[in-house]
Amino acid sequence: MFARFVSLSGALLLLSACSSGPISHKDAAGFAEEGGASYYADKYHGRTTASGEPFDQNAMTAAHKRLPFGTRVRVTNLDNGKSVVVRVNDRGPFIRGRVIDLSKAAFQRIADTRVGVVDVKVEVIGR
Repeated sequence: MFARFVSLSGALLLLSACSSGPISHKDAAGFAEEGGASYYADKYHGRTTASGEPFDQNAMTAAHKRLPFGTRVRVTNLDNGKSVVVRVNDRGPFIRGRVIDLSKAAFQRIADTRVGVVDVKVEVIGR
């Protein structure tokens, strides 16, 4: 009985690990998800992103946990319907419930920065 439990637990762990790993450019086509979007604090301006680029608060860029660098995504605020297209160049966010971190300029296109976090839909549109 214990061996069966361990085997089942291992299988579930493997499946959950696979579903949260990186996504290839090929598999990213058609990818969409909903969740929270936030924006980078000013202190990150100029720091190196995971892709090696310097972070720019004025660029239309974003951080995503799994999508390949260079992927272009449309981020739509579910409350007001406003959307922005950004390019993934960093990893994150690492806070439960958040699916994307936007540059401040990108966030301002879809919401007031005083809000801090908004519910969005993220849709891959290309490379």
